[in-house]
Amino acid sequence: MRYFIYFAYDGTRYHGWQIQPNGISVQETLQKGLSTLLRSEVEVVGAGRTDAGVHARTMAAHFDAGEIDCPQLAYKLNKILPPDIAVSKVERVADDLHARFSATSRTYHYYVATAKDPFSRHRAMRLFHAPDFERMNEAARRLFDYMDFTSFSKLHTDVATNNCCIMQARWEPVSDHEWRFVIQADRFLRNMVRAVVGTLFEVGRGKITKEQFAQVITQHNRCAAGDSAPAEGLFLTHIE
Repeated sequence: MRYFIYFAYDGTRYHGWQIQPNGISVQETLQKGLSTLLRSEVEVVGAGRTDAGVHARTMAAHFDAGEIDCPQLAYKLNKILPPDIAVSKVERVADDLHARFSATSRTYHYYVATAKDPFSRHRAMRLFHAPDFERMNEAARRLFDYMDFTSFSKLHTDVATNNCCIMQARWEPVSDHEWRFVIQADRFLRNMVRAVVGTLFEVGRGKITKEQFAQVITQHNRCAAGDSAPAEGLFLTHIE
């Protein structure tokens, strides 16, 4: 039987979602918890991969097991998992549903703070000089015109294509001193959101124009884009 599990995590102390040989991961921690409670080895397949230090407000994964009490399993998981991982729901699904391949879109938020805030230092990138957010929004709209985002992908990944369909891309204010970048797509390349944000910062700081931002995309060259924004500001927020 196949089950979906929905959960959130603070990625600060993890080496990303995927199991790593040299550091603790969210996937490994969740699998250990499930295997302990179900008394058998459980493999968890996530809806996506987040890098080291990246957070998730909503993450989905699937696993296969026999008949289980879903609410009780969620309750017990929350008791044995560390406080930086929280399970919201476990539910039985059709056997052919796949957390990764059945997902039609993912949404990420990237947060920046324009004033010093001790409570957001692990949740937002601190900007000492506010960029021009309107100019960055004008550049972000250029993302809708393209499909190949090789310029914003880590090199030497094992994907068949670098094409993505972007559905949302905009900066919006959260408070007087906080903004977030909202981006939704059918799929994302490795490091893509942080590379897009880092390149948009160059637009907002007047280093490149929105036309040059579009040229970065068409070059299909990671070296043409800006530096990746730090991990702590990035949240996976929704999976459709």
